[in-house]
Amino acid sequence: MQIRGRARLDRRTKDLVKRLRKTDIAIISHDDIDEVAANCLIEIKPQAIINTKPSITGRYPAKGVYKILKSGIPVLDEVEDGIFDLIREGTRLEIRQNQIFAFEKKVAEGKLLTLEDVKAKLNQADENFKQQLDVFVDNTLDYAKKEKDILLGNLEVPPLHTYMLKRHVLIVVRGSSYKEDLRTISSYIQEQRPVLIGVDGGADALLEFGLKPDIIVGDMDSVSNESLQCGADIIVHAYANGKAPGLERVRDMGLEAEVFPVPGTSEDVAMILAWEYGASLIVVVGSHSNMVDFLEKGRKGMASTFLVRLKIGSILVDARGVSQLYKQSLHRRNLAQLFLAAMVPFAILLLISPATKPFFRLIILQLKLLLGM
Repeated sequence: MQIRGRARLDRRTKDLVKRLRKTDIAIISHDDIDEVAANCLIEIKPQAIINTKPSITGRYPAKGVYKILKSGIPVLDEVEDGIFDLIREGTRLEIRQNQIFAFEKKVAEGKLLTLEDVKAKLNQADENFKQQLDVFVDNTLDYAKKEKDILLGNLEVPPLHTYMLKRHVLIVVRGSSYKEDLRTISSYIQEQRPVLIGVDGGADALLEFGLKPDIIVGDMDSVSNESLQCGADIIVHAYANGKAPGLERVRDMGLEAEVFPVPGTSEDVAMILAWEYGASLIVVVGSHSNMVDFLEKGRKGMASTFLVRLKIGSILVDARGVSQLYKQSLHRRNLAQLFLAAMVPFAILLLISPATKPFFRLIILQLKLLLGM
């Protein structure tokens, strides 16, 4: 195997994909590649991916690298981390089997992953899953005890310009299925015109579908400048102690933002905002709601998600549930009515058109002859 391309490297995969091109070789540092990152890489389809960490460890069933290999993108795994110091952005690289060359000089080597390797790790993950589940549940309950008063009590929510009382609210997270989910509920969005909340990169997802977010919530690490400048209310998710790392970026852009210090994830914050401002229904797209999703995000438990859903569960629904209510189908009776409605103006035009009057007179005359009139 020989692959050539220019190096694009970043330890954060979500930052790398913003400048990665099809002709490039991606260099990342990402263990247990999640499906969101995998989908972004597959969409670009670089020449190859070099990873300084194991793309799948076997701790849990992370299927990102499996999808990458199935799409035909080679992955060179567990390359020495020093490659980040040896290679500069834009350097022309060549991969020969499991070795990496720059300027005809070998700079690193790794393990060329195969589908068989990944399947073996997935089998190992199935065996480890029960143990991971036990630890995950313990952590969830432990954090839930600490956070219950904050999340279930009365919260001081930041002021908003967006009106949500008794309105539907659509919260978009750029999860693994966000594109499919947004397509399936397009008729719902057109009919109900819900308030649109983008959670970090979810704001970009809305713009991608031609929808302008009303509110952007998150720590501002994966949302584009274009989204931040679209005129939406900006809520910076802060730690419970009030520290908000994303606030500086927003202020540097000359934009106004409110800070909301709450434990948990940014999508939890978005749900709390919608609930506290009186939304009648909360619809979620691309949400993280299971153990694998949270392990992929590096979280040890899902206490905040459990508590928030416990609080707002009566008005919360997943996008795929909504899509079932808004599937449009035409019955035979509807088709017949549509056909008759379409024929009425056509018949009128035929009757009043000078060109067709002799034709109708001839038909009437023949009928009179047949009937002996």
